[in-house]
Amino acid sequence: MSYEEFQRAVMYFDAQDYQEAARILVPIVAEEPGNRAVVELLGRAYFHSAQLGRAEEAFRRLVEIDPCNGWAYQALARTLDRRNRGDEAEKYRRMARVMGAEEITAVNMAVHAAELV
Repeated sequence: MSYEEFQRAVMYFDAQDYQEAARILVPIVAEEPGNRAVVELLGRAYFHSAQLGRAEEAFRRLVEIDPCNGWAYQALARTLDRRNRGDEAEKYRRMARVMGAEEITAVNMAVHAAELV
């Protein structure tokens, strides 16, 4: 993965051009499907551009990559809520609570360069 390409995606995401950020991230995820930071940002880009089916896929992948990440369960629950699947979302929300994750009201993230390795 090119760190510069990831930074370009972050720049577009920060500028709220979520579709362009996702377009840049898709090949990066294909190249590095286990990279938590990239998959997380892709899920957020899809979520914010209302591509909820794709956001769900990305957040499910994130849960698989990092099953101890309470935030990932919260993001998946929030996505399922937006897809009118509250009963299914509750299962993931409970998992997040068990892990000590706080309820999220927005799908936000901070990425550090060390997480990209």
